[in-house]
Amino acid sequence: MACHIDKEHTHLHCVFNNTNCIDGRTFETHENRRTTKQDRSFQKLMNITDEVCKRHHLYVIERPEMGKGKSHWEWDMTRQGLSWKAKLKFTIDQVIKESEDFDDFLRKCADFGVLVEYNPDHKIDLKFMLAEQKERNPRAKFTRSRTLGWFYETEQIKKRIAQYIGGMMYVPRIKVKVITPKAEENKFIRDAIDRENMKLTSIAINTLAKYGLTVDQANDAAVAAFNERMNVVSRLNKLNSEIEKREEQLYWLTHYLDTKPMHEKYMSLKGKKQKKYGDQFDADLYRYSVWEQRLKEAFPKKFPTVEQLEKHIQKLRTEMIEKNAEYTALDKKARELSQAAKEIETYLAQEQSRGQVQSREQEQHNTQQKKRKRNDIAL
Repeated sequence: MACHIDKEHTHLHCVFNNTNCIDGRTFETHENRRTTKQDRSFQKLMNITDEVCKRHHLYVIERPEMGKGKSHWEWDMTRQGLSWKAKLKFTIDQVIKESEDFDDFLRKCADFGVLVEYNPDHKIDLKFMLAEQKERNPRAKFTRSRTLGWFYETEQIKKRIAQYIGGMMYVPRIKVKVITPKAEENKFIRDAIDRENMKLTSIAINTLAKYGLTVDQANDAAVAAFNERMNVVSRLNKLNSEIEKREEQLYWLTHYLDTKPMHEKYMSLKGKKQKKYGDQFDADLYRYSVWEQRLKEAFPKKFPTVEQLEKHIQKLRTEMIEKNAEYTALDKKARELSQAAKEIETYLAQEQSRGQVQSREQEQHNTQQKKRKRNDIAL
C-alpha cells in the first residue's frame, strides 16, 4: 500500500500480485471469460475501495462511467503530451499564432523552445527540433517540415500566419463553382482522364465538390480549416481546465458541508468536552478548516450551492461535447482538403513537367526540320 500526498487530494495505491501463488491463475481469469471488459472481479475490488474511502472521508469518483473512453480531441491531447513529434507540432502551432509574418515566425521559434533551420535554396528548406530534445540527446537530428505534415511546410506556414493576421477565417472572394468529374468541358478534368493519376485526382475533385470549392481554393481552404481547428483546440483546453477546477471546488464544497456540523458542534462545546470532541474528530475538523479556506479563496464573497456548481459544470460539459464535435468535423475537413490540395499540386507539377518536355521535344523537332530544309537547299 502506498499513500500519496503529491496531489490536492490524499490518495492510496494498492499494489498486488496479479498471479495467484496457489493455482497460477491471473486475477482476471477468476471470473467467467464471457464477462464484459470491466471484469466483475475488478468491479468488486473497486466497490471495496470506494467503501473504505467513504468510511475515511476520502475522495470517491461519483461517476466512473464518465471516464470511460476518449474523444478524438482527448486522444490527440494525450498524444501531444507523450509524443515528441506531436509536442513539436503543437509548439509550432503556438508560434504561428503569435507571429506577424514568416520572418517573425523564424525569430520567435527560439522563444518557444524550438530550434529551426531554414534555407530557401535547398529542396528541403525547413527543419525543426525541440530544444529540450537537443539537450537530452546532442546527436539528435532535425525533423523535416514535410515529415511533420503538409500544414508545417513553408508555404502553408506562411498562409496560416496570414490567415490569423487577417482574421483567422477564410472567405472565398469569388463565387464558388462546384467542379465534378462529370464536367467534361473543364480542361483540368478532360486532360486528367487519360493520366495514370486520374483516380487520385478524381478523389481530390470530389472532395472539393463536397465542400463547394474550386481547385484554386483548395490550398487556402485547407489552411483555414486547420486554423479553425486550432482555435477549437484552444477553447477545448480552456473548457477542460475550467471543468477540472470546478469539479475540485465541488469536491471541497461537498466535504465542507459534510464536516460543517462537526465544526458547529465543536464550537458549541466548551472546556473538557470541547477538547475531548476535538481529539476524537481532529482529522475531520482539520479538513473542514482546509476546505473552508480554499472555498474562501475561490469565492471571497459568497459560497455557491452544490446545485449551482453542478449546474455550471454540466453547462461546461455540454459545451465541451459540442466543441468536440466541431473539432472532429474540422479535423476531418482539414485532413481531406490537405490531401486533395497535395494531389492537385502533384498533378499540376506533372502536367507542367510534361509540358516542358513536350516543349523541348517540339523545339528539337523544329530544329531538325530546319536542318533538313537547309540540307535540301544545299543539295
